[in-house]
Amino acid sequence: MLQTQSSGKTGAEMNPSYSDSVYFGTCTRCNQAVYRAGQACQAMGRLFHSACFICSVCSKTLSGKPFYTVSGMIYCEDDFLFSGVHPSPEVCNSCGFLITDVILQARGKPYHPSCFRCVVCRQSLEDQPFAVDSHRRIYCVSDYHRVQAPRCAACRLPILPTEGSTESIRVTSCDGNYHVECYRPGVNLI
Repeated sequence: MLQTQSSGKTGAEMNPSYSDSVYFGTCTRCNQAVYRAGQACQAMGRLFHSACFICSVCSKTLSGKPFYTVSGMIYCEDDFLFSGVHPSPEVCNSCGFLITDVILQARGKPYHPSCFRCVVCRQSLEDQPFAVDSHRRIYCVSDYHRVQAPRCAACRLPILPTEGSTESIRVTSCDGNYHVECYRPGVNLI
């Protein structure tokens, strides 16, 4: 009677030369056969020798690193951002760092989405209405009204929009601004 015993190991673990003889495909760059798994990488749905997957500018190997492709050329992050391949990298108007991912354009300026925030409450304003003061500072609408709203000449409180409205109603008289309920003709003289 013949008994077999399984070690639970793959062919590559039992015989180190096994992975050297398995054909994985043809390298996209050099068109040579790829046999060793440890010396191969897959990117953009294609197979490369690790030594063949390199930056088109500096020849730095890119296996396991961030890379960019433009018109079939492969670039490392530095060459993509600084060699003129990338159409002038954008610098965030708020933090001053390069934007290498999503660019939020507001007021004709680029921002990281996480940097586009209200100067008062620091709430993110991505996909939110916002207001800008005369010094080009960005506010959420409610903070803009609280900070920039004219003050009532009678009670000295800001004249804010009513609940659910985006417009405020005020009376202007004798170079002063008043809440409608605070204005008393002939009484409110500055």
